[in-house]
Amino acid sequence: MTKFINTFARDEDGAVTVDWVVLTAAIVGLGIAVLASVRSGATDLAGEIQTELTNADITSPSGL
Repeated sequence: MTKFINTFARDEDGAVTVDWVVLTAAIVGLGIAVLASVRSGATDLAGEIQTELTNADITSPSGL
């Protein structure tokens, strides 16, 4: 039983898994933060593009 407890105490496989889970969660959180900060600017830009395309004058080839 003592050998089992010593082996269990020295085993680091679970610790490595926890490290990867924390690292992955941090990357996902960073991605969500970047998406949230870029979203409003992209929406505004898309609205401006839509306005410009709606107001654009199209000249027919015979009018040149």
